[in-house]
Amino acid sequence: MNNQLSQYRDEINRIDDEMIRLFQERMEICGDIAAYKKENGLPVLDTKREREKLADVRAKSKEKFASYTGVLYSLLFELSRSYQEKTLDRENELYKTIVEAIGANTNRDFPQSAMIACQGVEGAYSQIACDRMFGSANIMYFDTFDKVFSAIEKGLCRYGVLPIENSTAGSVNTVYDLMLKHRFYIAKSVRIKVDHNLLAKEGVALSEVKEILTHEQAIRQCQGFLASLGPDVKVTTVENTAQAAKIVAESDRRDLAALSSRYCAQYYGLKCLCEAAQDSSNNYTRFICISKELEIYPGADKTSIMMVLPHKAGALYKVLARLYTIGINLIKLESRPMPGRNFEFMFYFDLETSVYSEAFVQLVCELDKISEEFRYLGSYSEMI
Repeated sequence: MNNQLSQYRDEINRIDDEMIRLFQERMEICGDIAAYKKENGLPVLDTKREREKLADVRAKSKEKFASYTGVLYSLLFELSRSYQEKTLDRENELYKTIVEAIGANTNRDFPQSAMIACQGVEGAYSQIACDRMFGSANIMYFDTFDKVFSAIEKGLCRYGVLPIENSTAGSVNTVYDLMLKHRFYIAKSVRIKVDHNLLAKEGVALSEVKEILTHEQAIRQCQGFLASLGPDVKVTTVENTAQAAKIVAESDRRDLAALSSRYCAQYYGLKCLCEAAQDSSNNYTRFICISKELEIYPGADKTSIMMVLPHKAGALYKVLARLYTIGINLIKLESRPMPGRNFEFMFYFDLETSVYSEAFVQLVCELDKISEEFRYLGSYSEMI
């Protein structure tokens, strides 16, 4: 039995050796084609040719292998296009802009003092994230995420700090939707440990609480605790957890409480009735720091991009296959529907790649060619 298996493996090795030789020969010809296309001003992607070729190889395959052959050649086309792009002049305008941004901050650390836009009031988790990223920040508070984006676009603040996802409740969809509307770059990110505490006025007992104010994300993160209080306790959504604490502190009601941070208990003079009310002890929220101009600082090893892809089979696959071909790890993928467009989506990608790597150069010079819209959101490091 072992001898038979060895024979099979010898046959596979022989075939693989031949496939490697033929693959390299094919790629060399692809390089020649790229040179021809460059000389004659032709695009790398020839959709009609690829469609015809896929139909041809499937037709030539045994029926039981036709779908496998299609997948193999789809990946082969991605490899061929990637190699052709690599052999062409890759210094597009985006690449030049990125190089300039890197050069401008090569010997500089991330700023420790600036005017920062945050949503909420004093004690909001956005403010806590801001304090983590900046040693000395002058914070300007706004009542909506939309106004934080606008403050950056209009130059009222140099940076804005926004929550983007929570490890328990998931993505902050409002922020992702606003990304379609606004122009910005991501300069840094941070992960903050989130502990929600039930806060009330001094002297109030847990049994007296009849209404709890908090943010919708906190409600998702504390479902078990809220359910344990019974159906007679009303839960009301407010703009953010710090606003909830502020309302409780300013209210005359003794039956009102807030799910908020320990910082808010100290700042607003409230008593903690229950600590760490969230369902998971491993509860983190990720915040991004946005800017109007592209700023890239030493150590940038994450890149975020947005793409609008056509509503047709294989559109997302082509992007994922290209990332795989280049060798870039995808660490987050988010999709949001495009307003007013028929089943078209904006896809948000977080990618793990050093801004100085060859793979990064290929990324910024290739992906815009396989999407309807492409936006580079920045390269940055994340604080943990």
